[in-house]
Amino acid sequence: MHLRDATASDLPAIHALNQQEVPAVGDISRATLQWFFEHAACLRLAEIDGAFAGFLLGLRPGLDYASPNYAWFSARYEDFFYVDRLAVAPDCRRRGVARALYADFEAQARAAGAPLLACEVNLRPRNDVSLAFHAAQGFAEVGRQDTDGGGKTVSMMTRPVAAHVPAR
Repeated sequence: MHLRDATASDLPAIHALNQQEVPAVGDISRATLQWFFEHAACLRLAEIDGAFAGFLLGLRPGLDYASPNYAWFSARYEDFFYVDRLAVAPDCRRRGVARALYADFEAQARAAGAPLLACEVNLRPRNDVSLAFHAAQGFAEVGRQDTDGGGKTVSMMTRPVAAHVPAR
């Protein structure tokens, strides 16, 4: 597996995978993805045998980003690395892609001196795979919130950056 920064030429593949994975990840326009590309702390890709396997989009605090979930963390924590979205291609699942992208993201957070990782996971509609993954990664629920006009409920989760050592 190879991890690297996304380039502008990767954006169509990232957008296609993102849209394929809705509602596990939020819907996104091409223009918003371009904005992320320009402002995100990281937009990293995983490749397996040279083929696109997944991506992670991470943000730092202080952005003018209208997400209610990002705003929730921003209102409660001074510093964090926020996983806005992660998606793994269906044929690459159960191969360690998400784990590798999270470890890479955590290394960036540690290098930047950020004290914690933050993310949210759908409770309604329920995403049991993501809930189990985040539990195994040491994340704990710190709150819940309804979004999308009450159509979704998410578990707001954090994990201290330095406190977690991935199981082997």
